[in-house]
Amino acid sequence: MSLARTLRGRVLAPDPNAPGWTQHADALVEIDASGRVASIADAPAGCAIPETWPGAVMLPGFVDGHLHYPQFRMTGSASGPLLTWLSSTTFPEEARFAEGAYAAAVADELCAALASAGTTLCSLYGSPHPSSTDTLFEALDRWGLRAQAGMTLMDRDAPPENLLAPAAALAACRAHVARWHGHDDDRLRVVLTPRFAISCTPELLRGAGALAAELGVCVQTHISENHDEIAYTASLFTDSADYLGVYEDHGVLPEGTLLAHCIHLSESEWARLVAARAVVVHCPDSNFFLGSGVMGLAAALGRGARVCLGSDIGGGRAFSMRRVAARAYDASLLSGARVDPATLLWLATRGGARALGFGARVGCIAPGFDADLVAVDLPPGGVGALFDQLVFREDHGPVRATLVRGRTVWSADAAQSA
Repeated sequence: MSLARTLRGRVLAPDPNAPGWTQHADALVEIDASGRVASIADAPAGCAIPETWPGAVMLPGFVDGHLHYPQFRMTGSASGPLLTWLSSTTFPEEARFAEGAYAAAVADELCAALASAGTTLCSLYGSPHPSSTDTLFEALDRWGLRAQAGMTLMDRDAPPENLLAPAAALAACRAHVARWHGHDDDRLRVVLTPRFAISCTPELLRGAGALAAELGVCVQTHISENHDEIAYTASLFTDSADYLGVYEDHGVLPEGTLLAHCIHLSESEWARLVAARAVVVHCPDSNFFLGSGVMGLAAALGRGARVCLGSDIGGGRAFSMRRVAARAYDASLLSGARVDPATLLWLATRGGARALGFGARVGCIAPGFDADLVAVDLPPGGVGALFDQLVFREDHGPVRATLVRGRTVWSADAAQSA
């Protein structure tokens, strides 16, 4: 079936290489039969093509750099700081994903939440169960979303039902890569996912790093989210200089590694992180909710770090990357260095696509890029800058439609009529 179509309306087109935007008050976006943008141009005077989504603005689809599939139904569960929250709430819920029907139901709920929030690309942590990771990929494939995902690797410091020994875990990851990595013209990818140093023995960390290097896949993990976590990690890896050193020493820091949180890194860790071209995934809503601290976003950008934003569902409380951007703004004020909303919106779209390694195909509204787009309603009679309306007016202007490769994967009209 041909995907060729013409969209008309207000467009925000990001600079492909640095935070910045071009605004088109009334543009025509031509999408070819393969789902790629063929052209974008101002609509001519007297154009007969009607506005596709009256009152909305089109921009690249939102990118969520960090969230947890098996934490979907526990979103908003406030049971304490990080390590307490993991043991009392997270691990019991994640254990349920060994049951196929439960995993399948949550996977569909998750995809619906992503699509309705305008998220077209994300990086997901699965449960510690090989079968549920396949279930997640099947749902993402069925919905037509773009994502990378991986089974969460854990072989210690959790209940037995959440653990998988290194040989079995890495064999499962190899099978996931064979089945899913690069699926549907690279719409889906596998990412090696050691949860964090605490939950992985040295053998598992080394094995994950070696497998990622062998198969050419990305790595994602957590770092320096919470002071107790940092201290416990140091007690487990006494030969490593610091938290980042644990990953360096075990070969789990290839270029492009996604490091969630990065709140309490030392100056040495920051310098080495930037030199390694790792990616900082800033999760401000989760950081606030679990009381973990405030990461200096402006300082990270100033150091030349590669940065994207993450909802961190279920430590975070909302799928909306607009809300995450707003929380990032709040965090930047608390850190003493404001980051403007236009930059935050860029990080939540084009910047996120680049950080996740999908930048050659998505994140721009320009010829040759896949038409992964979101249409967001603007508040009627809104006063103030467009970026302020998109980032800060969280209770106005819902997502009108979400497109991946030019195909509508979710629309408000269809949802209302269902």
